[in-house]
Formats: sequence, C-alpha cells, structure tokens
Amino acid sequence: MTTPLKTLTIAGSDTSAAGGMQADLKTFEEFGTYGMVALTCIVTMDPADWSHHVNQVAPQILKDQLATVFSGGNPDAMKTGMLGDQETVEIAYHAIKDHQLKNVVIDPVMICKGETDVLNPDAANAIRDLLMPLADVTTPNLFEAGVLSGMGTLHNLDEMKQAAKKIHELGAKNVVVKGGKGLKSDEAVDVFYDGQTFETLSAKKQASDRNAGAGCTFAAAVTGGLANGLSVSDAVHLAKKFDTAAIQNGFDLNKFLGPVFHPAYRMENVGKLI
Repeated sequence: MTTPLKTLTIAGSDTSAAGGMQADLKTFEEFGTYGMVALTCIVTMDPADWSHHVNQVAPQILKDQLATVFSGGNPDAMKTGMLGDQETVEIAYHAIKDHQLKNVVIDPVMICKGETDVLNPDAANAIRDLLMPLADVTTPNLFEAGVLSGMGTLHNLDEMKQAAKKIHELGAKNVVVKGGKGLKSDEAVDVFYDGQTFETLSAKKQASDRNAGAGCTFAAAVTGGLANGLSVSDAVHLAKKFDTAAIQNGFDLNKFLGPVFHPAYRMENVGKLI
C-alpha cells in the first residue's frame, strides 16, 4: 500500500462529537486521508441546560503537538477550527507560515453552537489579521462573515456577496460564506467567491434542526478534497454535497442536540444507508 494522503486540523474538541476535531477526523477519513489533530481546547456541555464551557490547552502543549505532527513531514492539506484565544491563533499562524503549508483552509470559528457572542474578540481580530492572508479557502458562516467584513448581521444574498468580497480583500484567496439555514428561503444558500466571480451553491433547506457540526464538516470536506488534488471549485462543490447528505441524515443525540451524520454521503452512494 502507498502512503496515504495526510490532513491536519488545528482545532478544539467538541465533546458531543458533532463538530470540532471529531467532525474533522471523521470527515478526513471519509475522504481517504490520514487525519491528524493538534488540539487547541476542550469544549464540554452542561447536561442540565447544554451551556458550553471552553477549556483552553496550554500554549506549550499545542506547540508540542504541532512538533509531533510535523516530524513526519507536512500534511497535504490542513484546516483550522476553534482556536479560542489570541495566543493560540498566533501559534497556528506560525505553524502555517514557518512550514509553508499548502491547501490551507481557515474555518474562522468565533462562536459555539447555540451561543450568540464572539468567544474572544482578540482572537477574532487575530484571525482576521493573521490567518486570512494565509487562507487558500476560508469558510465563515453568516455571523463570522459579518464580523470579518465589519458589516455586522448579514440579511440577504447581496450582503453575503459584499462580505465575501471584503474578506477576500483581507487576503483570503477564496471565500465561502455559509448561509445555511440563516436566510429566509427554502434553500440553504452559500456564496463562493474566488476574487473574480461569485457562485451561489444551493440545496433544499431541511426542516429539522439536526445540523450541529455542519460548518466544521463542510470546511473539513473542502480540506479533504484539496488533499486529494481537487481544484478549489471542485472541492467546494463536493463539500456542499457531502455536507448536505450529512445534514439530511442528522439524528437526535439527546434532547438538546441533533448532529449531522458524517458517513452519509459515502453510504448513500454505495447503497448502504439504513
């Protein structure tokens, strides 16, 4: 057997396993890659009310994890997820820049599912200033795109396009603004901007709220596609299909959470989804 392609995520642990590095590793494997992780934080949820608690990993431990990852050479593609604080963003920045990493996907996670405030404004500013210029692709949701672009709340497709253009001006080579179920429409709409043209990606919106982890999964699927040699456009289109299948097959984990189901795209295509 030949050595498999390698993918890396610098991200937090979502203990529910819907998103975070759990979603990343599951998605990486669906794309036939050897997934690796440098853990930034551990997010736990209170079973009484599902409030989130973010426990940051010590900076030196993160650096040691990255040293371990890079001891085997550079990954074929990588992504970032929840970083949590400014120092962690800076460590991710140096890892990408110093190792001249290719196929860099920046998922600018600034908020936990179900929460409404930026976790750390300094980290958000550092993502904008340090990581956007390194991004081959960035995948903000509506909230994150509003923060990065300085536009605030985005209400419609035209505002999503404006935000994508502003984020591209920050240095990101390609921008996908994930509208998801956030817009008042029958379609789950994303905007893809490559610096020259806009493209709208649509899928029928699901009535269910079983979509936890969809954002992380989409970014990880783009990463997996790039690792396999797809163009950015092809990787984004495949990620949309992969994510849509995962959402359509979401399920209730408990009374608070309905995660996406990561193997759904593969299982649908080989006829084994039950």
